[in-house]
Amino acid sequence: MSLPDAPAARHEVVAGEFSRLVGAATDWAAPAPVDGWTARDVVEHLVTWLPGFLASGGVELPAGPAAADDPVGAWHHHADGVQALLVDRGDDEFTHPFLGTMTLAQAVDRFYVSDVFMHSWDLAAATGQVARLDEEFATELLGGMTAMEDVLRSSGQYGPAFPVADDEPVVAQLMGFVGRDPAWEPAP
Repeated sequence: MSLPDAPAARHEVVAGEFSRLVGAATDWAAPAPVDGWTARDVVEHLVTWLPGFLASGGVELPAGPAAADDPVGAWHHHADGVQALLVDRGDDEFTHPFLGTMTLAQAVDRFYVSDVFMHSWDLAAATGQVARLDEEFATELLGGMTAMEDVLRSSGQYGPAFPVADDEPVVAQLMGFVGRDPAWEPAP
């Protein structure tokens, strides 16, 4: 299955998969593949960084429940707010102080939807689920990220790559690129 090209439609599918994982999660304190994070922290990350990113360009998302208190409610409120923003204002010009000017939909799609996609794997691994991640999108992300690896690694947002064989599935290669062990499982 290929993800839709339109940013609002792509967000709807990617956020929908994350919503499926959120809905089936039962242990929010379960360790996640990101060192020091729990399943709850994965949700916390996604619902907190985008509002600051958007605010730097003058766009506000409505505040919702805190993930610390209600990870399910926080995620759904946030995902609904992002989807409404994409549908209602996606064509608006958005200027980020460091990234320049693009449409709001392009900004959300480039920087946020890919993050939700990759963190879907983290939440699935933490909660004993399997993320349904589109291989074509994973290939696109891996190719784009590989082309700018030095910039990504020097940003501090990505640690060292985890070695993954070239014949492994592309999702495993993507997770290895962003520093995850694709065979990671919580300690018993």
